[in-house]
Amino acid sequence: MREWWVQVGLLAMPLLAAYLHIPPPQLFPALHSWKSSGKFFIYKGLHSVGVVGSLEIVVLLLHCFPTSSYDWYKIWGGLTLRFHHVIALDFLGFGFSDKPRPHHYSIFEHLGLQNHRISLLSHDYGDIAAQELLYRYKQNRSGRLTIKSLCIFPETHRPLLLQKLLKDGGLTPVFGPLLQYINQRKKFRRRWVGALVSVTIPIHFIYGPLDPINPYPEFLELYKKTLPRSTMSILDEHISHYPQLEDPMGFLNAYMGFINS
Repeated sequence: MREWWVQVGLLAMPLLAAYLHIPPPQLFPALHSWKSSGKFFIYKGLHSVGVVGSLEIVVLLLHCFPTSSYDWYKIWGGLTLRFHHVIALDFLGFGFSDKPRPHHYSIFEHLGLQNHRISLLSHDYGDIAAQELLYRYKQNRSGRLTIKSLCIFPETHRPLLLQKLLKDGGLTPVFGPLLQYINQRKKFRRRWVGALVSVTIPIHFIYGPLDPINPYPEFLELYKKTLPRSTMSILDEHISHYPQLEDPMGFLNAYMGFINS
């Protein structure tokens, strides 16, 4: 039940070490294999990394804070069996991507995918990247990008005390720049939620009722009120904020059910 906390801790350690200029610990074998299977690309002179599955519709996986594309490793096999082309990237500042300092981290700098038909699968921090893509798609500003569907979990966000302390407290020089997405979420809420409400593509929501950041039942009631046309899957009552790690089979079944419908 608590395994996802261990995963988050392990993935956050290299991030903290990089910012504190501490040599990171040796990668455990599974994470080293994940890194080796990915490809680095240059974005504005900085290195980012993405893991790419086997071309048709692209399934684009957008990860959470403070982790990385490794969030998806438990469902990677299932996704790549079903889809020809799956991309899981590390946002700049996360995972194996570069972590420049000083740098004004913004969700807007990650949005360069063009000439593809994509299905978005996003989590928390990744949700706002997905919503900005939806906004640009609606405004005909997404290049030749065509969005076919969106699956999110979840969008509305009640920051934990730890996140507030990291953003505004003693560790602000370390984590503050990365946590500016919380401020951006508030500033651009009308734009991003408006994009969700106004687009006509299929939208699905996967929810773990034990999520402390998006508490049950208040969050679910707000979501239904905001997006009444969205379909949803509610997982077992013990599932929390990282359902793809806590219940990978239940999560995959929910996602595949949405796609197949």
